[in-house]
Amino acid sequence: MPSEAIVHVVDDDLAVRQSLSFLLASDGLPVRLHESASAFLDSVTTSPDGCIVTDVRMPGIDGIEFLRRLKSRGFTLPVIVMTGHADVPLAVEAMKEGAIDFIEKPFDDDLFLAAVRAALKQQEKHAHQDAHAAEVRARVGALSERESQVLEGLVAGKANKVIAYDLGISPRTVEIYRANVMTKMQASSLSELVRMALLVGVRS
Repeated sequence: MPSEAIVHVVDDDLAVRQSLSFLLASDGLPVRLHESASAFLDSVTTSPDGCIVTDVRMPGIDGIEFLRRLKSRGFTLPVIVMTGHADVPLAVEAMKEGAIDFIEKPFDDDLFLAAVRAALKQQEKHAHQDAHAAEVRARVGALSERESQVLEGLVAGKANKVIAYDLGISPRTVEIYRANVMTKMQASSLSELVRMALLVGVRS
């Protein structure tokens, strides 16, 4: 879990905020409290590391609308929704809007902490995936036009001879470009090269 990952608690009930703050802090988790969805959206301008714990029922922007606004801003951190027993249909709707979990009040402390830990682990995994994709995009961007064409041919499953025919060059030249592509993309095998290319949307 990244050291800068923060659990953002968004709830209009001061007692709930204070209780969750104490619980999270006692488990060694950094926490930041927000009295409303509006307060969070006003103070957090870029998607942070961590996760959000929010009540589904809040005055002003409720949990469902909060999720929609997070999505519209491109925020990717996981959201856990807290709900009363009668609000389970709302919680299900929240999951359809992107929440990863919901917890019914009153909840067990260990269950709550386990859900938060799982959300933070998921966020960390996604952060690593995003970083890897950014690296791969940079490598693709460093390819020459001809190298990019050869890569597209390889992604299409074409043999060197076919790529050579399509591009009007010799098979030997394709082999040279292919070797260059493997080196620049830092791929140890053709399958790894294709996987990386597909990850960032390279198509034939």
